[in-house]
Amino acid sequence: MWKRRARTALSGLLLLSAATVSAQSPRYGIGRPPTPEEIRERVSAIAPDGTGLPPGSGTVGAGREIFASQCARCHGSDGEGGVGARLTGGQGTLATPKPLKTVGSYWPYATTLWDYVNRAMPFDKPGLLSPPEVYGAVAYVLYLNGIIREDQVMDATSLPKVRMPNRDGFVADPRPDIR
Repeated sequence: MWKRRARTALSGLLLLSAATVSAQSPRYGIGRPPTPEEIRERVSAIAPDGTGLPPGSGTVGAGREIFASQCARCHGSDGEGGVGARLTGGQGTLATPKPLKTVGSYWPYATTLWDYVNRAMPFDKPGLLSPPEVYGAVAYVLYLNGIIREDQVMDATSLPKVRMPNRDGFVADPRPDIR
């Protein structure tokens, strides 16, 4: 009797283990593992000082066109928000009961904006934009927030020099970088 119970318990445990392993490793039959080159492309980050920015440049005018075709459907025609986050306005609201965190009020570095747009936008096709298109879109968003002039060109040299309104609003992390 106890042998039968032990076998039943063991069988149940094995079945439960198999189900757990199976649930952790779903196979959908689509896609493929990324190549080492694809992984390298995605893991490089742009530093606040601009280290890692690629060659290329963009203007507010070019960015206006890119924004209209790739960004406005989510962020509104002037960055006022919609399905996607609001990108403009909010200056002076961070210390209020209802802060509005936008590119112009919250983001500390223009290079971080470039990195984010490059990696994650457009939402439905991340990584679609070429470096010059990213520079243009970023220039346009910075212009909409009154951070740069309409005649300024954004590139690997000028973008890190952009002084964001909330540059000093963050506390540096004193812990050493662990790699």
